Amino acid sequence: MRSPLLSVTLSVLLVCMVGWLLVVGRSLILPFVIALIVWYMINSLAHLFAAIPIGRWRLPGFVAFPLALLAIFAAATFVLDIVTVNLAQLAQDAPTYQRRLEELFSQVSKHLDLNDPLELKDLLPDSVVPRMVTAGASLVTTLAGSASLVFIYVLFLVLEQSTFDRKFERLFATPERAEAAFAMRAEINRSIMHYFSIKTAVSVATGALTSLVLLAIGLPYAALFGFIAFLLNYIPTIGSLIGVIFPSLLAIVYYDTLGPFFAIATGLGLIQFAVGNLVEPRLMGSNLNLSGLVIMLSLAFWGAIWGVVGMVLCVPLTVMIVIVCARFEGARPIAVLLSETGEVGPLPGETQKAS
Repeated sequence: MRSPLLSVTLSVLLVCMVGWLLVVGRSLILPFVIALIVWYMINSLAHLFAAIPIGRWRLPGFVAFPLALLAIFAAATFVLDIVTVNLAQLAQDAPTYQRRLEELFSQVSKHLDLNDPLELKDLLPDSVVPRMVTAGASLVTTLAGSASLVFIYVLFLVLEQSTFDRKFERLFATPERAEAAFAMRAEINRSIMHYFSIKTAVSVATGALTSLVLLAIGLPYAALFGFIAFLLNYIPTIGSLIGVIFPSLLAIVYYDTLGPFFAIATGLGLIQFAVGNLVEPRLMGSNLNLSGLVIMLSLAFWGAIWGVVGMVLCVPLTVMIVIVCARFEGARPIAVLLSETGEVGPLPGETQKAS
């Protein structure tokens, strides 16, 4: 029988090794993880289409699945067109904003009566812009390559998904273990589907309201900032803050007065507060069962490993860890510590104790 110290040591070594592999294999793992998400979204949307009654009948699977694939492809194309047009316009207007920044620095220097006036080049050396352009081009190239790889992964996942259940069942020696594994997978699917469906709906509402506020005030690139707010809303806590900062900073440069800046900051701040603190918690409920501190720690951990993608996936990944750990007696304390209430359900084969 192994000593507790040996078990803890082996567990720590295993966690360190897995973390190291996640960092080192980031370029290989991330495209596949993104492909899994896209594939999952396609299947979830297909099930939604198949569940919608049309008179006395429902859409068959062979119709619902291509329809879901077409809907996601059309949405991605539409969003890409909007972002591309807005980014091109932003690049064209960049010299104007640079001159405006220089004027603002000059005005601040006069108000502060500085002997050496503030200049933009003091904060942004000449070499910064070329480096930013190079980094942007590199990012576009990387994303294009990743998109191609993601598409290939999704294609093979779609082609082979009919055999997944049969393979999954044959991984286990007994029908009881296979049944427990299928139950765990179903619980993970329910939790992740619940999270992403509500998060997506809330993010769409946040992005739309952000665009409407910016359109009403007259700030350019309203669609781009709405899309950015939509994406950032998937990042817990800090995403909503960044979604307010970007358009507010542009308002300082774009307008001659601070009135629009305060209007945009206040309006977007109220939207983020209402959505993040009132609407989303009511819709999400307690299904995630994650501690707030754990969410922040997982945000930092997955963000350090996988960057922005890790920040977006930190909640569903942590939910999966809680569900899996709760199914094994040795790892159950981890699930209890990560949970919000300490209640992680019974072990497989046990009955829930009556309260």
